Amino acid sequence: MDTLFTRTEPVIPIRGVHLDLKGVPPTFERLLELLKVFAACRYNAVLVEWEDQFPWRVDQAFRGPTCYTLDQVRQFHAAAAEAGLEIIPLVQCLGHLEWVLSPPGREHLLEVPGKTDVLNPLAPGARELIESLVNDVLKLSPNLKHFHLGGDEAWTFGTHPDTKAYIEKHGKGQLYLKHVGPILEMLNEKGIRPILWHDMMSEWDDQALRDINRHADLMFWWYADHPDKVSSHHHFSPTSRKRFHAQGITLWGASAYKGADGQSADLPNIEARQRNNLGWAEVAQRENLKGVVATGWSRYSHHRVQNEPIDGSLDSLLNVGVILHDGKAPEGGIDACLSALANLPEAKCFAACHAALKKLQEARAWVWRNVQEREESLWLEEHRPERRGTTCSGVSLEHILGNLEKAETAAVEIRDVFKQLLPSVWIEEYLEERIEPMRRIRERLQDKQKIRERE
Repeated sequence: MDTLFTRTEPVIPIRGVHLDLKGVPPTFERLLELLKVFAACRYNAVLVEWEDQFPWRVDQAFRGPTCYTLDQVRQFHAAAAEAGLEIIPLVQCLGHLEWVLSPPGREHLLEVPGKTDVLNPLAPGARELIESLVNDVLKLSPNLKHFHLGGDEAWTFGTHPDTKAYIEKHGKGQLYLKHVGPILEMLNEKGIRPILWHDMMSEWDDQALRDINRHADLMFWWYADHPDKVSSHHHFSPTSRKRFHAQGITLWGASAYKGADGQSADLPNIEARQRNNLGWAEVAQRENLKGVVATGWSRYSHHRVQNEPIDGSLDSLLNVGVILHDGKAPEGGIDACLSALANLPEAKCFAACHAALKKLQEARAWVWRNVQEREESLWLEEHRPERRGTTCSGVSLEHILGNLEKAETAAVEIRDVFKQLLPSVWIEEYLEERIEPMRRIRERLQDKQKIRERE
C-alpha cells in the first residue's frame, strides 16, 4: 500500500473521508474495520454524518432500526484515536432534517407545511432542538477539534411568512446567524471550531460573511469535474471562493470518492472521481485550503434511495486518498490501486462486492435502455402505421426479461457477499429500490403485449 504514495509530506494538511451513515450503514464490526482502511489510505480525518444511526437520547424516535449503541459509539472514537484519525461529527442545523422533523409532533417546526426537510429557524424551540442534538453528540465525542453543522440545501429557507419578513428587514445572513450563532459560540467556548457547508452563504452581504468568519469555517463543496470549471454565475464558481477568501473566511474543500454519480449508481465513476479530486488537490494548494474531505454519500437525503455501498468503492477510496496526499494520481492508475488493495485483509471481499455490484449495474442499465427502445418502437408503430410489421418491439421485451433476470441473479450474489458487512434490512432495501421498479415495468409491458396480441 505505501508504495503508492510518493511524498513524505502530504500536499493537503487535513484529508478527510466522509462516513455517511444515513444509507447502507455498515455493521459495527465493519465500521471499526473501515477506520483501519481509511488510515491505510492516508486519510487523517473522518467526517461522520451519524443521522439516525446515532443512539439519540434527546428523543429515541430519532433512532433508526439498526442504530449503534452508546458503548459502540465510544468504541468507535477510541478506535479512531488509535488509528490516528480525527473525528468530525456532522449534525444538520437547518436543511436535510427529515429524520428529525418527520416524527409526529414536529409540524410547528416546519418552514413549509408538509415538507419535512427544512427547519423554520424562527419557530419556538427550533434552535433548542438543534442544540440538544449537538450536545447529545458532544457527550460521546471526546477531544473534538471541529464540528460540522451542515446547513446546506435549505431550499425553502425564507418562505415561511415569519422568516420572509425577517429576511426582508435584516437579510438572509442575519436570519441564518440568528439561528445558528448561539450554537457556534457554544462550540467556540469549548475550543471546537465549527464548519458549515458554503452554498447557503452565496447571497449574503459582506458584513454577514465577516460575522460568520469570527465563529466558523466554510466547506466549499463541488463533486463534478474540476472546481475551477464552473460558470461564474453559479455559487460553486471560483468567483464565490474568491469572495469568501476576500472576507477572510477559512475554507475547506469537499470532493467525492463515491455517491456523486447519480442516486442509483451501484459503483462510482472512477474517471469522474479522479478528475474531481485532482482539481481539488490543485485548488487546495493554490488557495491554501485548510483541508479537503472526500465525501461518500450514501443517500442524497433521508427520503431518497441509497447510493452505492462503501465496500464496492474501495478502489476509488484509495485512488482519492493518494491524490489528496500526493497531489497527483498514483503511478499505474486504478490498476495500481487494485493491486495495493490485494494486500488488505478484505481483498477477496472487495473483489466479490465490486463484481456483484458491477453485474447489477450493467444489467440494470440494459433493462432501462431496452425499456426506452421498446417505448420508442411502440410509439412509432402506434403513430406511424406504415412502420408496423417489424419484430423489434417484441425482441426488446425479450431483452428486458433477460436482463432483469441477470439483475435478480446479481442480487442473490450481493446478499451473499454483503451479509457480514451490512445489516440485512439495508441490503434488502437497497435491492428493492433497484429491482422492484424494473419488475413493475416488466408487468406493465407484459400486460401491454397481451393486449396487442389479442388485437
